[in-house]
Amino acid sequence: MRRVAKRQSPRHAEMGDQHAAVVETHEDVFGATVDANDAPAFDAGGESRRDRLAQIGAVQRQPKESPAFDARLETAYHGLDFRQFGHGLVSQGGGRYGAKMAAKETADFGYRRVPAHEHARLVRDVFDRVARRYDLMNDLMSGGIHRLWKAQLVERLGPQPRQILLDVAGGTGDIARRFVARAGPGACAIVCDINARMLAAGRDRSLDAGEYEAMRWLCGNAEALPIADASVDAYTIAFGLRNVTRIAAALAEARRVLKPGGRFLCLEFSNVENPALQRIYDLYSFAIVPRLGAVVARDRAAYQYLVESIRRFPDRRRLAVMMEQAGFDRVTVRPLSGGIAAIHSGWRL
Repeated sequence: MRRVAKRQSPRHAEMGDQHAAVVETHEDVFGATVDANDAPAFDAGGESRRDRLAQIGAVQRQPKESPAFDARLETAYHGLDFRQFGHGLVSQGGGRYGAKMAAKETADFGYRRVPAHEHARLVRDVFDRVARRYDLMNDLMSGGIHRLWKAQLVERLGPQPRQILLDVAGGTGDIARRFVARAGPGACAIVCDINARMLAAGRDRSLDAGEYEAMRWLCGNAEALPIADASVDAYTIAFGLRNVTRIAAALAEARRVLKPGGRFLCLEFSNVENPALQRIYDLYSFAIVPRLGAVVARDRAAYQYLVESIRRFPDRRRLAVMMEQAGFDRVTVRPLSGGIAAIHSGWRL
């Protein structure tokens, strides 16, 4: 069945200096766009079980593309119909999701400025190269603390039975697994990422663990989500928002797909405010992390990008302002581990 969705105008405001009504609670917890023309039609490699279950939906749309129905989105993968979440939807009035990029628009790629239309491809290439060692590197770089941060994120979300979670930039599915384990009967987690290799690694892990019933895998762009308006109960993005080309566009899309009363949660690296800790953190980030990436992932440049992208990301209060400008209400911030990371929360009311 073809689905029709009403397009809500994103509340993009000009980014000016304004005060955000932000509640910041201090608590130490020690613990990216593919062009539709080259969308990877995921191949399970001939393994019959993996070919039948929890297949990756290679549904991708650039922000400039029309969401008109595409024959490629017909029911596929042995009965798993991704159109239940809005794939192939038609927007009334012929509108477009996202906004077309200006010809000369640029974006930060680490400390480099690159053409905006090239940014998502560059980010995708980074994660293509490190996909198989990604989780191992996260454990080594953080000493496992990232797992405690993610546990805090899911704890704040408070999963409930029959909820639908959209986990954007979900990679190998860490957040989604925690969600379905906590939520109970009837809950579903959609893991959305621009990188098919990351999704493939996560999907294989879920199949091996027998988690395929509640997990869905979707290749898509955070700035032009192939998801219907007001269709998910919760939206999470962990360590992914800094990798999008236009943060404001991704936030507007997050609000669009949430149901009224739905919650947005972002876990991301943040700004360390203690000067002594900042010096130690910078030394570790620039001297150790790239070398660790060179040895373990065999890719120093990818982890040099990682530490640079953290420094280019908006600080906590700036991100809270952007969330409010995107239309989120009751915005709060919780710093973690001395401000190394933070959880931003907002509601679509």
